[in-house]
Amino acid sequence: MSQIPKRYLNFKEDYPDVITAYESMGDAVHAAGPIDEKTLALIKLAISTGARLEGVVHSHVRKAVKVGASKEELHQVALLALPTIGLPSMMAAISWIDDIIEGD
Repeated sequence: MSQIPKRYLNFKEDYPDVITAYESMGDAVHAAGPIDEKTLALIKLAISTGARLEGVVHSHVRKAVKVGASKEELHQVALLALPTIGLPSMMAAISWIDDIIEGD
């Protein structure tokens, strides 16, 4: 479940300074407030779901599981999207979550 996409690894190799800055920014925004790691991971999953970014949903599911999120919690994030972004987007998010949960 810790699989990092090849495209990201290639980008990291080609542009190490850009990735270092990008990852530093991510660390800084995570540390900017009192929200715990599991809640941060679920929020990032929700944002990715709303943006309909399949690969990013996959990444945030992996990260959320790593910090203790359950399948039920991940599915609830997707379900919460239903009244705001609609059934097709919510169903896509559950499918992407299950790609990771059931695929590993």
